[in-house]
Amino acid sequence: MTPPAVARMNSVRPRKVITAIGAVLLLGVISSVAGCGTNSEPTATVATSSASDAATLATDKAAADKAAADKAAADKATAAKAATDQAAADTAAAQKAAAAKAATAKAAAKPPAAGTALAAVAKLTVKGRAPKTGYTRAQFGQAWYDTDHNGCDTRNDILRRDLKSKQMQNACKVMAGTLAPDPYSGKSIRFVYGGASEVDIDHLVALSDAWQKGAATWAAGKRLALANDPLNLLAVDSSTNRSKGDGDAATWLPPFGSKMDS
Repeated sequence: MTPPAVARMNSVRPRKVITAIGAVLLLGVISSVAGCGTNSEPTATVATSSASDAATLATDKAAADKAAADKAAADKATAAKAATDQAAADTAAAQKAAAAKAATAKAAAKPPAAGTALAAVAKLTVKGRAPKTGYTRAQFGQAWYDTDHNGCDTRNDILRRDLKSKQMQNACKVMAGTLAPDPYSGKSIRFVYGGASEVDIDHLVALSDAWQKGAATWAAGKRLALANDPLNLLAVDSSTNRSKGDGDAATWLPPFGSKMDS
């Protein structure tokens, strides 16, 4: 038989083991619960961070949208101002052109000042040519007469005026020079006294043409003055000048000048 003391000890030992096991299990449950409570904190932190990022993105997008809208409004205002400025400039240009046109019309309507060439032309009677009846070169006096009394004949006066690189015999007489360019042909022509006649002194208004248009009724002194007037004389290419003859501007124009004008 088992002694009573041993039996009691054997009956107590299982209860202690069970109690210990229960304590261990209870500690495990408590640890699990504590662990679950501890692990929930990172989850809450992640959720809070995601919400903050979303709010930041929304704020940034709103700012970007506002900046884009502000830029579009500024561009539109700049374009509108440019259009307004251009319209104002166009209006000013149109007004200036209209004023210039009005001034031109006014000037055209205003009679030319007395004593001017335009005043003289305005008094001319427009009609056809009179006949050349009675015309001779002698009707215009001595050829190349020294009308300005400078001691030089008119031909040499014009050669000295119009030629370049001149060689002179004395203060009056031109021995050589270059017509560059010739106003009728545009060519460069060499003049040598006594050589081939390549340079003429042309009467822009031919004397016979002047005779037919009124000079026939002038006094001899007035015709002499016209024949030697430097404003009516020009050194030119002889061959081109001779194709002109006594033609006026209605029947002949120099080829070089005509090409420039066209």
